[in-house]
Amino acid sequence: MWPGNTADVSSLLPVVEELKKRFSIRSFCIVADRGMISAETIKTLESDDNQMLYILGARMRKDKKIREKVLSWPGRYSEVREEGKSSKDPSPLKVKQVQLDGHRYIICENPSQVRKEAIEREAIVADLTEKLKRGPKSLVGNKGYRKYLRVEKGSVHIDEAKIESEARFDGKWVLQTNTKLSAAQVALKYKELWQVERVFRDVKTLLDTRPIFHKHDRTIRGHVFCSFLALVLRKELDRCLDAAGHRFEWAEVKQDLKALQTVTIEENGKSLSVRTQCKGISGKVFQAVGVALPPTIREV
Repeated sequence: MWPGNTADVSSLLPVVEELKKRFSIRSFCIVADRGMISAETIKTLESDDNQMLYILGARMRKDKKIREKVLSWPGRYSEVREEGKSSKDPSPLKVKQVQLDGHRYIICENPSQVRKEAIEREAIVADLTEKLKRGPKSLVGNKGYRKYLRVEKGSVHIDEAKIESEARFDGKWVLQTNTKLSAAQVALKYKELWQVERVFRDVKTLLDTRPIFHKHDRTIRGHVFCSFLALVLRKELDRCLDAAGHRFEWAEVKQDLKALQTVTIEENGKSLSVRTQCKGISGKVFQAVGVALPPTIREV
């Protein structure tokens, strides 16, 4: 946990040191997105003192070597996951490995995202063309439009070279790694970061962790720790459901479990617990985690 004004790029290395000291481990692999990474961070991870394994997101547009050399590397992509037939299927994925200047890069591509971004850009360019006919002044404040324009003396034109350049990034992301994992394994491990992002989102929304009204670090940590325990339980539930071959929406799981309740009835000095009907997917959830449903009626 860090103060709110801490930059992401400065927090990775201290966490690495804390993991090594607290748990007495040396060999583990760091997976992080490009917001956590700098050239100095990579240099430190690869130093003789650390020799840490990593899978890191790369800055495609800002890094000249990646933009001009890695993305232009010849060779075919290998298919990791083919395109599914429904929106619930995992997103398609292709990968290509590049060895350059002693570093290993993995270019990842989502074919469906390639098409989506191309269509969106075509729509922007078509709209831009129409607006230019009415004069360029209305486009000055629109960043989405400006990046496709070339401004010259007395005129504004659509920059075809920029459009072509942007198309090279469609549906792609680049990873840098020093592991011996296959290109497919590297890409799939990196994609698991969405679970981390979902955890942070859930902490803030589903569990209502914020606002925090504590004044001391230890009570703040205790507050967040309780939220984290709830998240661990949810992740274990997700794991059990996945192992059982179920892919349920979380909202659906919550709704059906919330509807499953017990009511206590007292009559003639006896107390009976009556369970509501097991509807929807709640029965499958109980089965997946290995917990038996309580009887419909039982004496308390």
